[in-house]
Amino acid sequence: MAAHAFNGLPMWQYPPDVMELALAASDSAMWTVDLKDDSVTWSPRLADILGFPETAVDEIKHRLLELIKPMTVAGCDYPVWEDFDLEQRHDRPEGDARWIRFLARGRGRGGPALLRGIATDVTERHGNEQALADLADRYRLLVDLSPDAICVHENGNLVYVNPACKRFAAVDAPEELLNRPITDFVASGSVSEMLDRIGSLVEPGQTSEPTEVMLRRFNGETMLVESVSVRTNWQGRPAFQVIMRDITAQKAAESALRYQAALVSHVSDAIIATKADGTVTSWNPAAEQVYGWPAYEAIGRDVGMLVGAPLDPVAILEDGGVADATHNRIDGERLAIRVSAAEMREGFVLVCADETVRRQLERRYSIVVAALSEGILVVGPTGLIESVNPAAERILGMSRDRLIGQSPTRFALFDERGAAIPHWDYPFAKTGRTGRPCDNQTLRVKRADGSSAWLSLSCRPLDPDAPPPSRIVSSFTDITESRAIGERLEHDATHDPLTGLANRTLVLRRLNRALQNPERETRACVLFVDLDKFKVINDSLGHSTGDKVLRIVGQRLSNCVRRSDLVGRLGGDEFAVVTFGKGGTDEIRALIEHLRDSLTQPIMIEGRRLHVDASTGIVTAEPGDDRSAEDLIRDADVAMYEAKKRGRGSYEFFDVELRERIQRELRLEQDLREAVLADQLWVAYQPVVDVETGRTIAVEGLMRWEHPTHGAISPVEFIPLAEESDLINVIGDFMLHTTTAEIASQRRLHDVDLRLTVNLSAKQLDDPTLVPSVRKALERTGLPPEALCLEITESALVREPEAAAQVLRALRSLGVRLAIDDFGTGYSAFAQLWRLPLDTLKIDQSFVAGLDKPDSDAVAIVTGIVNTAHAMKLTVIAEGTETEQQVAVLKELGCDQAQGYYFGRPVPAWRLFPLR
Repeated sequence: MAAHAFNGLPMWQYPPDVMELALAASDSAMWTVDLKDDSVTWSPRLADILGFPETAVDEIKHRLLELIKPMTVAGCDYPVWEDFDLEQRHDRPEGDARWIRFLARGRGRGGPALLRGIATDVTERHGNEQALADLADRYRLLVDLSPDAICVHENGNLVYVNPACKRFAAVDAPEELLNRPITDFVASGSVSEMLDRIGSLVEPGQTSEPTEVMLRRFNGETMLVESVSVRTNWQGRPAFQVIMRDITAQKAAESALRYQAALVSHVSDAIIATKADGTVTSWNPAAEQVYGWPAYEAIGRDVGMLVGAPLDPVAILEDGGVADATHNRIDGERLAIRVSAAEMREGFVLVCADETVRRQLERRYSIVVAALSEGILVVGPTGLIESVNPAAERILGMSRDRLIGQSPTRFALFDERGAAIPHWDYPFAKTGRTGRPCDNQTLRVKRADGSSAWLSLSCRPLDPDAPPPSRIVSSFTDITESRAIGERLEHDATHDPLTGLANRTLVLRRLNRALQNPERETRACVLFVDLDKFKVINDSLGHSTGDKVLRIVGQRLSNCVRRSDLVGRLGGDEFAVVTFGKGGTDEIRALIEHLRDSLTQPIMIEGRRLHVDASTGIVTAEPGDDRSAEDLIRDADVAMYEAKKRGRGSYEFFDVELRERIQRELRLEQDLREAVLADQLWVAYQPVVDVETGRTIAVEGLMRWEHPTHGAISPVEFIPLAEESDLINVIGDFMLHTTTAEIASQRRLHDVDLRLTVNLSAKQLDDPTLVPSVRKALERTGLPPEALCLEITESALVREPEAAAQVLRALRSLGVRLAIDDFGTGYSAFAQLWRLPLDTLKIDQSFVAGLDKPDSDAVAIVTGIVNTAHAMKLTVIAEGTETEQQVAVLKELGCDQAQGYYFGRPVPAWRLFPLR
């Protein structure tokens, strides 16, 4: 394959297509390649472009074919006149790299047989294009990596955002912002201002002034930014580029600078700036205050002259930057100053802290500490005592010389339980190791002479900001005496002073602690013990004897239980026994019998032989029972009262049925309080007839309660509830006024001489308003006094006979009749009745019920009662008469009046006299 150059060939002799290429070649080299035999020709310029000598024909041909190989390969497959354009990198022999552009056109029949082209050195243009591309890449990189948010909006909508916009707008991805209106991110009040600002930018490249804007973010927050808008083009259309810079930190820094400037102006320390030669350039208000020189006189003067003493910042810096000095005010007053120096450009900054007052206080503090009764120890970072006051010497029993340099661990410390405290756990050691204070820890210290003292000790770092281990100050007070007093007070507060037993507070505390123990596996048992008839002992023999009985009872109870059990006095004659681990009911019954056997043993006091007994309520709680100690004591108390109802010496277990009954009683008692106001109470009347004539001569008022939920409640259930509470007087008053009003109305309406009988409870006899209330009821209703008969139970008369007699005489003076009810069930004698102003005696229905039964003593009893009552001029009424035979017997025995279901059931007042 031959290689030829175009040397000497005139330009006009080249074929036309070559000439066309040559015209475009400028500084280019021409070349041809025969695709059939790979023969190559070129112009001399090609050697210069490739960097070879013109004589290096083989090298030129070989390199040319290498560079245009893509063209020669492609030329075989393209039709004639196909143009080829190729740029290749070429490393010249000199080592420099050149970029060569090859332009060629194929020629031949039925496909190119010859490629003719030019080669142009385009290194410079390629470098410029690369530079432009690098510049574009760098600009794009700057935009992408810019911390400022950069966006482009066209026609009001975002068409480009850089990654920083994601943070500014608080979105997950920048793409979420595209095609959104730019106004979405501008506060509504600033939209018009923004539109005016960008509307003034009419020429490409025009830029707005930096403006502070409040940016609205997607999370609802706002961000203060500095915004600049630039008029630009986007894909050939007018648009605006916006650069936003977050100036939150800048504003914060500006605020901090303002704060620092204000701080310099307002701090209490003198801050002075000087040149290197000591000339003052800045003098803050505190410096004016400390030294007395105004700033306008101080600036420009020597700092030593102003502070009244030599002041060398360089020497202070060499000594660590801080020095104590004595300065003088303008008026000559001496000042204790701590000077801190810092070097700045062309001078120094001096901070002069006036410590005159502090040092005076330190001297006074040392005097005060020495006078304290509280011990003070200072323990250094090494764990050794550095300072002590006289009180510490006295409390610890060692002189200052012996304490200084010693470790506090030489004193043995014990906690409140008596356990020795390890050295590493001493308060001094813990505070020194951790830096955390220890306050008011109670410890026992063993002194050098072997004696002990109780201390209330506190430790804290002397410098809270110093890293541990640091210097520790420990203060301690000798509380040995106060602790002994406290222990005694604690004992007195938790123990009964009479018996020495646990009081109610301690019983509840220990019982609660045991109940709340998550590891409890045994049954808890509480016995509520109440002495029977103890009031009789107190009233008859005096409280001194009663106190002795209580002490003996407490001692006997304590002797009957285990050491792990608890015996307490709850108050009065009430005791509690708390025990754990009783297996079952039989064991508890055995314990109760054991206690009762001990209690019932005779008690000898001052030659008197006394006997006591007790009623006991028992409640048990299995593990997991969520009742509190208060709940158990309450339940045991309830069971004790149930036991008392069964008679002295009894005991009762608290169970669900008892609880439900008590709860019902509590609910009924509460409902009964509302019943009077809610108009739920009403009165039924039962006729009282003359036995001889059968004529109704009186009615007895009987209280009835119609409960809105439970219906009719029996008086047998609600009257005892009222008597046990304060309701009986309210209900009794309601009964009195209601019955007198209704019977007075019936007397007038039917013109009948009808008497009214009303029951009084024992508690009503104790009410000082009873007599005035009866008088008021008679006056208000117009019922004649002789038409009202008040009934009192026999038991009420026995309870307080003298007081009851006094009340009955006062009632009798009003003109009303008086009757004794349920006679024969109590313990009263006719001799007692003789002294009372009574009119009527009512035989209890239990005796009347036996009048028609064979082999009954009822006839004899009733005969005796009737005869005796008649002898006392008392009218006799038989209660509970239900049969004709009973009526016949009563008539035969001379009974005056009777009442019961035989004559009629209780009815409302309006049914006493039905319309005829």
